[in-house]
Amino acid sequence: MIDDPIVAEIRKNRNLHAKKYNYDLDKIFLSIKKAEKKHHRLLVNREINNFEKKLDVVV
Repeated sequence: MIDDPIVAEIRKNRNLHAKKYNYDLDKIFLSIKKAEKKHHRLLVNREINNFEKKLDVVV
């Protein structure tokens, strides 16, 4: 597989963000929700999408 520098940068930043919150998904999610309020933009959509509805999966 070819290394993509953009993908590598995204993964690096994602890891740094996760490390900042000790890899705690609840804390990471809350940080993103705070950013949404600060910037008045939806960054995380927790609604069930059509694919999950077909599988009867609840997130």
